[in-house]
Amino acid sequence: VQLQASGGGLVQAGGSLRLSCAASGRTFSSLSMGWFRPAPGKEREFVAAISASGATQNYADSVKGRFTISRDNARNTVYLQMNNLKPEDTAVYYCAAEPYYSGNNYRNYNFWGQGTQVTVSS
Repeated sequence: VQLQASGGGLVQAGGSLRLSCAASGRTFSSLSMGWFRPAPGKEREFVAAISASGATQNYADSVKGRFTISRDNARNTVYLQMNNLKPEDTAVYYCAAEPYYSGNNYRNYNFWGQGTQVTVSS
């Protein structure tokens, strides 16, 4: 599976961005998808995950109520809508895929995209 993330950029605090992750090489609708970012002391910090059907989503407490993960299986794409961004959201955001649904455990994700930079200025 090849994953291509896009949509990052520079935004002021309180602003919004929508990240996209396009998948190819395997039936997208059979994969659960997640978004992760590096954090101090962590290799990968969980941000959000969505099941293959889209029926189940999970969020890190730090983004709950501000970020929304969604997917369009017809377009082989998963999205991360980020609202009310804060400077502490600044990071490279990686999308990842796995054939099951482990949610926040990055070690279970088999496939990773290259990352897209999000910078939030105060």
